[in-house]
Amino acid sequence: MFRHAIAPTRFYTPVSNEIIRHPRLSSDAKCLLLWQLSLPPGVDEPLSESARRAGIKKTAFGHAKRELIAEGYVHEWRRSGPRGRWSTTQLVSNVPLTPAEALALRDGRDTVTPPTDSSPAPGQPTGHAVGRPQENTGENTPNPRATAALTAVSRSERRLRLSARDVKALAPLAAEWFSRGATLAELRDALTSGLPDAVRSPVGLARDRLTRKMPDPAPEPTPPPVPLSSCAGGCGRVFRPVTDEATCRDCRTERAADDASGAIAATRRGMAAIRDILAAQT
Repeated sequence: MFRHAIAPTRFYTPVSNEIIRHPRLSSDAKCLLLWQLSLPPGVDEPLSESARRAGIKKTAFGHAKRELIAEGYVHEWRRSGPRGRWSTTQLVSNVPLTPAEALALRDGRDTVTPPTDSSPAPGQPTGHAVGRPQENTGENTPNPRATAALTAVSRSERRLRLSARDVKALAPLAAEWFSRGATLAELRDALTSGLPDAVRSPVGLARDRLTRKMPDPAPEPTPPPVPLSSCAGGCGRVFRPVTDEATCRDCRTERAADDASGAIAATRRGMAAIRDILAAQT
């Protein structure tokens, strides 16, 4: 594999490999995020307009937006304005942000320190960037799909926030759900439906629900049917053998009838011969 790339000198957007290779973001979500990050400073373009310009359809836009919100790249708030009109404020970031971090940025209580080309001098303090590095995506864990699913649920539901250790402990239970044929939507619904307003132990509640609501094991797959076979009895029929028979049922029935007739005839001949012998002796 050969690759050739020339670094652009203008009109480019620095993007981390974590976004490009993100396992839980669809191509539409990545396209929407990159489009927003590429806009010049000061351009106020809502996500829906970016999606329209990028050729992302309405349904796909809804899915992409939910993915970006779940992963912490997009945050939005709705406010009631004068005369009861509602307005929406959106925040897009090139790193995942918690709701608290996003709120701090919105209200101007924190800033993001841009990367620099020069390294800080020894002992010189460095700025603190708002956000968090990409967490383990589960590619090197025993249950990657279960780990990713639990992480996504934890990020999207504030009352069910799980630590990395919690996710690792619950991953085998979630993996068992998937092995029994459950979908991600079913797992999410089981964990988040009917949550109380305050959850004292998110990991305990999640473990209880994963155990108590565990779906039944998936049924054993039905074996494929035995292939059809041509009857060897000369009738020209095609039949499906039950075991290793080479002739169809009709041919076997006719043969059995012929064998029975032959046996009866042989019995009659034998009885006649015995009568003849007995008659000769008298």
